Amino acid sequence: MIPDDLLRGVSRSFFLSLRILPEELRPQISLAYLLARASDTVADTQAVPRQRRLQLLHAMRQGDFRSVSELSSGQALPAERLLLERLDGCAAALETLAPGDRGLIGSLLDTIVSGQIFDLERFAGEERGALAALSDDVELDRYTYLVAGCVGEFWTRMCAAHLSRFAALNQEEMLRLGVRLGKGLQLVNILRDLPADLRIGRCYLPAAQPQRLLDPMNFGEVRALYGKWLDTAVGHLDAGWDYTLRIPFQLWRLRLACIWPIWIGLGTIALLRRANPLDAAQRVMVPRWRVNVFLGQSLLCARSDRMLGLIHGRLRAAAR
Repeated sequence: MIPDDLLRGVSRSFFLSLRILPEELRPQISLAYLLARASDTVADTQAVPRQRRLQLLHAMRQGDFRSVSELSSGQALPAERLLLERLDGCAAALETLAPGDRGLIGSLLDTIVSGQIFDLERFAGEERGALAALSDDVELDRYTYLVAGCVGEFWTRMCAAHLSRFAALNQEEMLRLGVRLGKGLQLVNILRDLPADLRIGRCYLPAAQPQRLLDPMNFGEVRALYGKWLDTAVGHLDAGWDYTLRIPFQLWRLRLACIWPIWIGLGTIALLRRANPLDAAQRVMVPRWRVNVFLGQSLLCARSDRMLGLIHGRLRAAAR
């Protein structure tokens, strides 16, 4: 059993989706989330040099989590410190799962950690003076697959393995849509976190002169590029909505677990359309009261495609 306090501390809004999942899926997907979140903490920590982080990530990619706890004391956030302290317990829980579930989680971690290794190797510096950008749209699309699109793939395969109604769906199509859903959610994060990432040497948008993005006054120069990627994120979330509505209404818990991040993502995009996303002083986030509205509306309408579609249509229109 994965303790809720650990999940709640490190998963923020995604904790909502983890809690509502069908019981057949909750332990496996929650555990996979914690292991992936731990590798993300290793990749981002400043407690040890970059080379040591790369060594630990390569070990985690092979399923070896034994040395990661050494980083716990260096974490500023209590939730991340607790996660690394309890990582041995997460690794032990992994061994209790059925072989098929362990295999799916292992494959997921292999892909996600490869993306985190790419991140550390691609962006050699960790301050604004060493700022570098991804080369092109293809590289950004590949990155969003490595760190999030693969989660949609994993999610789909795990659902098919444990839910007979889900397994009856066209799995090839569900995998394709699931990958796009993951990419869309990651792209929203990238677009929202742009100013913070710029200040640690990372520009995930393929900008020709990333240094100029450090000045919010220069947003006009990249407005069209930024808008294009917002449109791309909306397109990916459209695929995620198609994915959601293909889930039989009897699996309403699984539907809700997909609906909530999509609606929060669309709400975030709508806010980004009206903001200067280069301004580090602005923290774009859907307010908690609005998230609660999403929860209430979706709980009432989870079994009705028509009612869900009406709410979703308004959110999508605002995001365009």
